[in-house]
Amino acid sequence: MNHPATSSRPAPSGNQRWRLFAVLALMYILVYFYRVSLAVVAGDLSRDLALSAEQLGTLAGILFYVYAVAQIPLGPLIDRFGGRLVISFCGLLTAIGGFLFAQAHTLAMAMAGRILIGIGTAAVLMATFAIFSHWYDTREFGRISGLMVAAGNLGNLAGTAPLALMVGITGWRGAFLGIAGLQLLVTMLVFFLVQDRPPGHNADTHHDSSSRPGMLEAWRIILRDRSFWLLAAVAFSWYGNYLAVQGLWGGPYLTELHGMTREEAGRMLMWTSVGFIAGSVLMDRIARRLFRSYKWALVAGQCCLLLLMSGFLGWLEGLSSLQLGLYFFALGCAVSSGIMIYPIIRAAFPISIVGTALTSINFFVLMGAATAQQGMGLVVERMGGYSPAALHAAFALPLAALLVALLLYLGARNYPAG
Repeated sequence: MNHPATSSRPAPSGNQRWRLFAVLALMYILVYFYRVSLAVVAGDLSRDLALSAEQLGTLAGILFYVYAVAQIPLGPLIDRFGGRLVISFCGLLTAIGGFLFAQAHTLAMAMAGRILIGIGTAAVLMATFAIFSHWYDTREFGRISGLMVAAGNLGNLAGTAPLALMVGITGWRGAFLGIAGLQLLVTMLVFFLVQDRPPGHNADTHHDSSSRPGMLEAWRIILRDRSFWLLAAVAFSWYGNYLAVQGLWGGPYLTELHGMTREEAGRMLMWTSVGFIAGSVLMDRIARRLFRSYKWALVAGQCCLLLLMSGFLGWLEGLSSLQLGLYFFALGCAVSSGIMIYPIIRAAFPISIVGTALTSINFFVLMGAATAQQGMGLVVERMGGYSPAALHAAFALPLAALLVALLLYLGARNYPAG
């Protein structure tokens, strides 16, 4: 990556920027909710839709496959039309998908709903970061992107213990129906309140339309960069490990191997979200003050994640409930180091193609989540169900991928954090 981006534009007012942040954060909170919410309702879905472990893994994974593939056209669309319009249109698709999923009585209908949700949520974070590229300079980007991911994890929190409580009151269908209605409301807020650029910055201050690379040229710049591919491997395995726990299989692991109820498992997984939020708020400061490098902050955090994920190979079963809560909090903190991939990308490519660059790396983030959840479902199914041996073997898949990716990434270019 050899295209550092800088900005000399005057900063807009703080009130404008925080209003923008708040509206976009509401949208991203819903994205995170949809990503992780199946872990809590896995048993309800399996019962009501008569799903096997393999089918449950496929249902969870399809959102991420669609989300990942959608990154390919969305990057150029964001660069061309702006994040506001793209997020607004995709928000409508998400609401439709949410209503469909809540009414599903067959696997096919549930899959259709999850596909629409996957397409609809695909643009939110990367389009938000593209908008932030115009509202915040390069030095501020790491901090504000970390805060956005932290805010999004409120949706992660909502998808654990609060969702379990809501499902107990309204059933899983009522809970998801309510979220779909909220999705529609927040989409309207984005359309009417968000601006792609600060007032007075209606044109790109660095690149006019004649100098902006075309779609194929943008991809050529990005994909010919060796460090991009090494970072993509880390992005793939980082999020695969996280969603292996928080997106689906953490719930069955806790209920089957620790004997927890749905509500107890939801509360335990909530600590991962709390840790992710805490880590996301602090990660940019840690990168700048302790490591003075986005690369080495990422490597250190992912090494911690690797160590902690090894607990799913067996040693977690020996921990008390208090120790498990501390473990899941630490796991969330370690996971938060993965957000360093976004300031790395922001610093590496010119602002004229930042939407394409961000969605390109996000393709690998979501493919990691999809393949981990589906692959683990296949392992559990082939080994005869939710036995300790089957779940341990399933968690070994994302763990091995992260180990290989980290070793490869040691040879990637460094980007100082200052």
